Amino acid sequence: MTRLPVLMYHNFCAEAEASKGLTLAASRFEQQLMYLRSKGYQSFFLSELAALPQLPRRSVVLTFDDVTVSQWEFAVPLLIKYGFKAVFFVPFAYLGTTDAWNASLGAGAHPIMTAAQLRALDPNVIELAHHSFAHPRMATLSLEAIQQDFDQAQQVIVAEQLPVFPALAYPYGNYPRQHPAQTHFFTLLQKNGIAFGFRIGNRVSRFPWSHPYVIPRIDVKGEDHLLRFRWKLRWGRLRLW
Repeated sequence: MTRLPVLMYHNFCAEAEASKGLTLAASRFEQQLMYLRSKGYQSFFLSELAALPQLPRRSVVLTFDDVTVSQWEFAVPLLIKYGFKAVFFVPFAYLGTTDAWNASLGAGAHPIMTAAQLRALDPNVIELAHHSFAHPRMATLSLEAIQQDFDQAQQVIVAEQLPVFPALAYPYGNYPRQHPAQTHFFTLLQKNGIAFGFRIGNRVSRFPWSHPYVIPRIDVKGEDHLLRFRWKLRWGRLRLW
């Protein structure tokens, strides 16, 4: 099996001093991409992974939650510059508004791309996937409510003619952990044609994935200097104990 780090990004900024939490300075992101390229890493779309039995030794998946405008402004040009592709997870209810769900956490509002901006993204660079409709905590919802969320997302996808791969990044990394609720949830994902489900976990995954609905991602934070990024890329967690 091949080590496959799945990196998770959120917001971006121009100023290094504002790089903290879920917001990463563009200069730090550029350092990370330069490092990946210098070490021969190859990035993949999820649609490509669905058709591949094995991967090159140095492979990576770059994922971005919430499709904030700052990703359009800072991340996309750098991905193009260094020749990497990425997956953008879309919260469909919030297109053209802000990440209002973060208001309760005391975070500043970040503008979210419009459907027109998503359609304008180069499909050779960016692949779209699901981040739910309303950005709920999945473990708190009934199966009926989760299905309604899927249905509402699908309505937006069809109405806006968005090319969306059937993979889901769980909002907050939250999904049912206990049985039988987890089994019912995974069955619902399968019913809706979801190929992959992503949690957080901060571990390096192994491909092919043994369970397609509990794939771990590594949370890249604004405070992560290059050495810390390299450590996360190798080990996932900052501490191994």
